[in-house]
Amino acid sequence: MMTEPTQYGFYVDSTKCTGCKACHVSCKDRQSNEIRNNSNPQDNTLPALNGVTWRRVYEYGGGEWTVGNNGCFEQNVFAYYMSIGCNHCSEPVCVKACPTGAMHKRREDGLVHVAEDICIGCESCSRACPYDAPQIDRERKVMTKCDGCFERIADGRKPVCVESCPLRALDFDTMDNLREKYGDGDGHIAPLPSPSITSPNLIIKANVNGSPAGSGEGSILNPSEV
Repeated sequence: MMTEPTQYGFYVDSTKCTGCKACHVSCKDRQSNEIRNNSNPQDNTLPALNGVTWRRVYEYGGGEWTVGNNGCFEQNVFAYYMSIGCNHCSEPVCVKACPTGAMHKRREDGLVHVAEDICIGCESCSRACPYDAPQIDRERKVMTKCDGCFERIADGRKPVCVESCPLRALDFDTMDNLREKYGDGDGHIAPLPSPSITSPNLIIKANVNGSPAGSGEGSILNPSEV
């Protein structure tokens, strides 16, 4: 008998995020460890992974200063941080764009993974994804992406990005559990794209200054790489 598919996802509280990038750095560390564990044990070298950042923290801001008729300055300047990674979407355009089936969605947990043995590194998935989740490892010539720390989930733990956040701005669980705990959230805010594109499994608690997703009212102030 077929069982109902399970869907995991993320919760992000942008009112708590201070932009410390602990989630970003811990995720980067795990990338290296995973490649080391899956590579030839006699090979002590690791790819540089330049530009490969599965979870990123962006500072988003906007607004302007104006001078009133009385000569006084007024402003509506705002800024906030947003932690962004793969949202293991219900309608993943990366999977639809992959010509070999390497990019696939797992039934048992809804996580989107890459089968590196059949990936040809064409980057079609990367061009399709509005979240910049699939990223090319140019040294190994394969696509990489957040895998939801599936081995940790199997052990009853949270992903490293969640556990490393000092403000507890992130959470990860089945979407049913997240909705029971946090509700449906406040809607998606910039710099995220419209959720209608891929039906992401992501619940957001919006910063008080949060601009609607796709509004174009501000810009990313510090594109970050490690």
